[in-house]
Amino acid sequence: MAEPRWDFGCHDLFGRDRALTVLVDHGRVLLVPPAGASAVLSAQQTRSLRQALDQAEDRASEP
Repeated sequence: MAEPRWDFGCHDLFGRDRALTVLVDHGRVLLVPPAGASAVLSAQQTRSLRQALDQAEDRASEP
């Protein structure tokens, strides 16, 4: 079974389109930043990220 993955569109500090990814791998939650390691999120994108992190936490704690 493929590990859960959530991808979010965001921007870097210069306004360029980037992506932020949340993964679950062997009981760990991984937050993969965009190239350049910065992400600017809107309020809605922040809510979506929080929801994905909550879901990833649930999946990571499954036996």
